[in-house]
Amino acid sequence: MSSVLITGANRGIGLELARHYAADGWQVHATARDLTSATDLKAVSGNITCHALDVADRVAIRQLADKMTDPLDVVIANAGVSGRPDGGGMPGTIGDLDYEGWRDVMEINLFGAVATCEAFLPHVEKAKGKLVAISSQLASNANAFLGSYPYNSSKAALNMAMNLLAIEVKPRGIAVGTLHPGWVKTDMGGQHAPVTPSDSANGLKQVIAGLEPAERAHFVDFEGNTHPW
Repeated sequence: MSSVLITGANRGIGLELARHYAADGWQVHATARDLTSATDLKAVSGNITCHALDVADRVAIRQLADKMTDPLDVVIANAGVSGRPDGGGMPGTIGDLDYEGWRDVMEINLFGAVATCEAFLPHVEKAKGKLVAISSQLASNANAFLGSYPYNSSKAALNMAMNLLAIEVKPRGIAVGTLHPGWVKTDMGGQHAPVTPSDSANGLKQVIAGLEPAERAHFVDFEGNTHPW
């Protein structure tokens, strides 16, 4: 049986990925920061195991990896935050930047994702599997626009880190991808987004299935289109 680990699986894209993989008969390891409120995740049918995990806690990531010994065919570092203020909208521009908030976004979107891939690399290596980070088209310099210094920069840094990882693990037969899920109708994407979580997850799953080891992390969207850096 194929197996996948998905972080941030309590809502949005992560939740839909858990549903799609479970529906296809995979063993799904799904994480959420607070399992007590992850009612939708716990209702997913199939061979699914839920784990409490805050990806900002690198000790906890390592402890979970140490507890799990079986091979993993796919690891999806999906957990992330937008860095938006409580009142909505996007974080400020020059003259109104929240550096502490920016640091928090980097802790989760960059360090949490990379630490997840690092901790579970031995599990993926056993299966000659795939390491995937959910990135964004906003990580691309070609697509940069004003709106979110913390979010855009965290995803751009994540892309670079995953590129370096791809170079390092290619000789081990491991594929690496940084995937843009589309503008998805989630809490983060908003209700005006044109892509449903189900369509995004279905496309991401197909793209992940086609990833091959390479000298560069594949930066593509949920439809398989390559993004410019």
